Amino acid sequence: MTNSFDESFERIWTIAESLHLPELVRSTTHGTPSLKVKTSFIGRMKDWETFAIHCPLEEKPLLMESVPNIYFETDHYKGWPYILMHLEAVSDAELGHRIKLAWHAKAPPKVKKALAAG
Repeated sequence: MTNSFDESFERIWTIAESLHLPELVRSTTHGTPSLKVKTSFIGRMKDWETFAIHCPLEEKPLLMESVPNIYFETDHYKGWPYILMHLEAVSDAELGHRIKLAWHAKAPPKVKKALAAG
């Protein structure tokens, strides 16, 4: 695993780009690399080995219980619809799946229609 924000985020961005999701952009949030759909925040680097990504509150306990080596939260994220992922433990397929779910949750209706239209 790498030890810098930029190197760690490059893997995330490569996976995100391969999904071909409309209006998905790389940005900066709280001084760290992040993903947004248009201007809506969907995920960001917490540190060089941890990515915080949008996740419905009702899904968080199940993910943390079923795959604790990947998913966790700190007190800062309790009560918020974001979950933390250990980048070293998460597969590219799972990371792509979480990015796609976060995109669908945060994308405006017109942007979702653009994806459906192909």
